[in-house]
Amino acid sequence: MLQPSKSTDSSGMDEFGYAQTLDRSIGKFASFAAGVSYISILTGVFQLFYFGFSMAGPAYAWSWPIVFVGQLMVALCFAELAGRYPVAGSVYNWAKRLASGTSAWLAGWLLLLSSIMALGSVALALQITLPQLWSGFQLIGDGTGPYDFAINGVVLASIMITISTLINAFGVKLMTRINSIGVFVELIAAVLLILALGWHVVRGPEVFFDTAGFGEGHDLGFFGVFLIGAMASGYVMYGFDTASSLGEETKDPKRTAPKAILRAVTASFLLGGLILLFGILAAPDLTDPKVGSADGGLQHIVLSVLGGPFGKAFLVCIVVAVVVCTLAVHAAAIRMMFAMARDNNLPFSRHLSKVDPVRKTPTVAAIVIGVIAMIPLIVNISQPAIFTILSSISIVLIYLSYLLVTFPMLRKRLLKKWPAPGDRSEAGFSMGKWGLPVNILAVLWGGAMTLNLVWPRPEIYNSVPPFEWYLQWGGVLFVAAVTAGGALLYRLKIRHQTGVLAEHAAAVAAHPSSGSAQSLTPAATPLVSAPAQAQAALSSADIVSEIPDTLTVNGATSNKGS
Repeated sequence: MLQPSKSTDSSGMDEFGYAQTLDRSIGKFASFAAGVSYISILTGVFQLFYFGFSMAGPAYAWSWPIVFVGQLMVALCFAELAGRYPVAGSVYNWAKRLASGTSAWLAGWLLLLSSIMALGSVALALQITLPQLWSGFQLIGDGTGPYDFAINGVVLASIMITISTLINAFGVKLMTRINSIGVFVELIAAVLLILALGWHVVRGPEVFFDTAGFGEGHDLGFFGVFLIGAMASGYVMYGFDTASSLGEETKDPKRTAPKAILRAVTASFLLGGLILLFGILAAPDLTDPKVGSADGGLQHIVLSVLGGPFGKAFLVCIVVAVVVCTLAVHAAAIRMMFAMARDNNLPFSRHLSKVDPVRKTPTVAAIVIGVIAMIPLIVNISQPAIFTILSSISIVLIYLSYLLVTFPMLRKRLLKKWPAPGDRSEAGFSMGKWGLPVNILAVLWGGAMTLNLVWPRPEIYNSVPPFEWYLQWGGVLFVAAVTAGGALLYRLKIRHQTGVLAEHAAAVAAHPSSGSAQSLTPAATPLVSAPAQAQAALSSADIVSEIPDTLTVNGATSNKGS
């Protein structure tokens, strides 16, 4: 009988049926920084503060701890999965081991689409900060024209995405080095900003218990507008799984990735929450309309409170945060595209999964994602309402993809099949007896937040003219279309070609008695129409079976490149 051995692949990737083709160079801080920069409190909080405040006033800040508790439940589930399967395209690869092939492909498909759309949305945040930092950054017009703000935002975002593409295509070492420096700057700036705003507090915490007239006339009163305002927090606190998506490039990933996930979401909650708290308490005038407008918001509060060079310095730090957030979102999208492509689960998979032999990074995927991310930006020039819909939908898709992991994980727990029987994978993190209640809360939270995000509210999906029914229902229609369309695409075409491409599959060791190399072949349900050379190299860890409960994890035993 062929006995698996890890001695031939010190990276541990043969355990998952893959050869180590990416550069394993990311340390503990860089892994933590990847999760923090994707969440990016200085980007998200400053980009969306005006929206939450305009909807529910100061009391919208209560949504921050509520969202944190819900997302922490999801993060704990992800940490447990990252402790066993720290593989690129984390959500996609986790779903492969928890559910059917269709569910796994959809999880990856939805997260890939959302990451590409989120890349453009994050880059657009430069328009909110740069012109307030220096008027020269308003490259188009003077900002008073009907399209000046939108066109200039597209120009700045396109420049940022181009820079991000070049950095990510050059290699993970450069990306993580820049990202780590940026996150260090962001964390220091966040702490100093909290101290500075705290020093200038002008009102007491009772403001958070006053609805201040918000919600009057709404069908659900303040609760109705609070649910809308809570989306500002829900739009920020996600992406912590990036630390695990970079697992193939992280040293000792089974221990490093789970800690990075939990530390990233916790640090972001603490620092972001304190910025919200002291920002509202230090605002000179909460009735100032600029506080709740897109060209003011928290940036306006910081400039008003600190003024002069100090206020400008903090805005520079926000720009740094936007830059590293763009890099992190781009990097996560690249890993998802690479992970799906090496399983031959995307069109042009052989090209999209190609790894540069020198830089050891998926260069083609980096360029393709950068180009695709710029296309929706064009819509923002004359139809900002449509781009707002797309931005909102990208968050809905992320929450849906998370549900496609937490729900089947809960099902496995209830059936006493988590961890899977016979799974000898070393666990770097485990919730123990708390796993079931945490998993239940993660699923309930994910379902509730997805419903809240996709609900066809005019404030979100049709906030500016023209007021059309299809714009208001754009979120529901688009999510249904990409989900149903993706499922059909997989069922009718892609599942018939699924199989690890030969250049990415882990080879197996020689049989101890014969001295000749043998291949691991699927023990059950062989992949349909996979190329013969890929089938010969497949490990059963990566067979995407349509029978959810029959997956097993077997290790291959030698590096393909040896």
